[in-house]
Amino acid sequence: MPARLDHTIVHSRDRWAGARFLAELIGEPEPRPFGPFASLPLAGGVTLDYLDERRDITSQHLAFLVSEEEFDEIFGRITERELPYWADPMHQQPQKINHHFGGRGVYVDDPDGHSLEFITHTYVIE
Repeated sequence: MPARLDHTIVHSRDRWAGARFLAELIGEPEPRPFGPFASLPLAGGVTLDYLDERRDITSQHLAFLVSEEEFDEIFGRITERELPYWADPMHQQPQKINHHFGGRGVYVDDPDGHSLEFITHTYVIE
């Protein structure tokens, strides 16, 4: 069996706030408690386990492949909440989306500074 990502830990100042932020953006149900985690199951069997962290948090980049319809819904939630967003990971193109590889993409930061990327077409590396 090939390796498949099962879960990862996302450090947060407030695990519930961090997990809810993402859940609300992507239209998922309320995160569930699992031991010390606020657990957010995603498609494909991957779970994001948000954990409270007292020390400085190192920003992570989490990229999500979504359908065109899901992108419209997520981008609508981003703009409704008047969240800052970018077309690039370095935050050089504010309030724009990208169109890499014939798809659409956008970056938004969560409350802990993690970079959330939503794309409609996976990046093709040749």
